[in-house]
Amino acid sequence: MKVPCKKTCYEIIRRHCMMDHIIAHSQMVRDVVEMMCRYLAPEYPHINIELCTNAALLHDITKTRSFTTGEKHSETGGELLNSLGFPETGDIIRQHVILDCYDSTADVNEAEIVNYSDKRVLHDRVVSLEKRMDYIREHYVTDNTFTRQFRLLREKTFALENKLFTSIDLDPDDLQVLNHDTHRNS
Repeated sequence: MKVPCKKTCYEIIRRHCMMDHIIAHSQMVRDVVEMMCRYLAPEYPHINIELCTNAALLHDITKTRSFTTGEKHSETGGELLNSLGFPETGDIIRQHVILDCYDSTADVNEAEIVNYSDKRVLHDRVVSLEKRMDYIREHYVTDNTFTRQFRLLREKTFALENKLFTSIDLDPDDLQVLNHDTHRNS
């Protein structure tokens, strides 16, 4: 498995002209992923922490251009990383909005960690899952079709939160400590 290193991630970010606020969001998602991985790794030693953190850093890599093109940034971001030779990273990026599978009985995987972590970061702040879901509903749900899809996404995301936190000594609210960390890694 080939995983982009941190330096490569920032080169890709520069090359694709990510807006500063999207970079800040992505860095906070990476910080949440890193904290989650520290707690999950003893229970799930198969988790590739470098894959998780770097996929988190790149999860919105095509979001800036999507404002102009209207593309689905999760799909095009996944395709971009695949084309750069990082298919596992691309697969996680592709699933950061909606997971391919929500299985409460399967082992935790990297895509779930990144997906959940993104759902906890509003702009560059860790917020409750309830608050983030409210934001998504208010800003992205536009008609009855999306309302039904959103309800299902919300239900599955809360089930994912339960799955992630059931076996570790961390409460979902504990992630908000990252908001006070003034010496974050860039």
